[in-house]
Amino acid sequence: MSTGHPVTATGLLVREGGGFALQRDGGGRVRLDLLRTPVDHVEKRVRVTGVQVADDLVEVETILPIDR
Repeated sequence: MSTGHPVTATGLLVREGGGFALQRDGGGRVRLDLLRTPVDHVEKRVRVTGVQVADDLVEVETILPIDR
C-alpha cells in the first residue's frame, strides 16, 4: 500500500519489540505508531484506522476492540 492513504484494518494487536503491531486478519503484519499505549487491547482483536506513513507502518488514529 502506498503512503499517505487511509487505512482500516482488523486483526490481533501484538507487542513487537518496544512497540506494537497488527497481525492482520487477511495475513501480514504492520507496525503501529500509537499516541498512547493500548494496554487493554493487547493480544485481542481490534479495528485500527489511520494513515499509511511507510510500507510497514500505520499512524493510528483510532483503535477499538472487536467483540466476537
